[in-house]
Amino acid sequence: MTAAPSSFATLPQNLVLVAVRSALDEDLGLSGDITTDATVSPNARSVALLAARKPGIVSGLALAEAAFRELDPACDFTVQIADGCAAFAGDTIARISGKSRAILSAERVALNFMGRMCGIATLTRRYADAVAGTGAQIVDTRKTTPGLRAFEKYAVRCGGGHNHRFGLFDAILIKDNHIVAAGGIEAAIRAAKATAGHMTKIEVEVDTLEQLEIVVREGADCVLLDNMGPADLRKAVGIVAGRCLTEASGGVNLDTVREIAATGVNMISVGALTHSAPVLDLGLDFVLSANTSGAGA
Repeated sequence: MTAAPSSFATLPQNLVLVAVRSALDEDLGLSGDITTDATVSPNARSVALLAARKPGIVSGLALAEAAFRELDPACDFTVQIADGCAAFAGDTIARISGKSRAILSAERVALNFMGRMCGIATLTRRYADAVAGTGAQIVDTRKTTPGLRAFEKYAVRCGGGHNHRFGLFDAILIKDNHIVAAGGIEAAIRAAKATAGHMTKIEVEVDTLEQLEIVVREGADCVLLDNMGPADLRKAVGIVAGRCLTEASGGVNLDTVREIAATGVNMISVGALTHSAPVLDLGLDFVLSANTSGAGA
């Protein structure tokens, strides 16, 4: 088994269980898996392999394991390729052994979570590789699937990216509409400083170098440089001169991200990591089955 990278934290089990149970409830409904119950003996046991159909970065094993264990607590879930590691087409990611009915009924929930998360991790790795050596970090946004943010942001970390704020509650990000509503950049920053706790960072979005000058003067912790081209980004980095962190946002794709990183910005936020990542093609194949009692279906 490939060792897991140590650069990202694991998912809280309580979040995993809530999400998995909700997904199973949605799929099993009021009557359960009527196809499996009609065709497979309750005594049957099987071995199945969760495999990659296409190459990508693994993410979401905790949710897949929880799905199978929720329906068969005694099942064996053996990881072959850990979260954050690369899988090639045909590689076995995990081996599941247990009650056939449970494996069949949990299959789609497990694959849905993992396919989504592996897709995000795989796209993130492409961006991270594209800026390697520049010093810039790839970060995500709040453009996530409602209810799945913790998992999608975890997948970003699996792919070598970094997390921006998790929600409206853990950092102050003053955007253009806040500036208008507050009566200007200075007023917004000063009001934020007056209310923020000593552990809370303040970031301000700007779209001109004139606004940037004000943000630096007012002492924000970070500035979001919105939709600036490479030339203006270089000027912005020069103006900041290390006095706060710089984040580039807008117009970022795999064709432009390297040039953006080369301007010297600290971070590049990419909404596409979570809102446009294609699902990685995974499959579950039964390789061994046995009826432990000899009874029919």
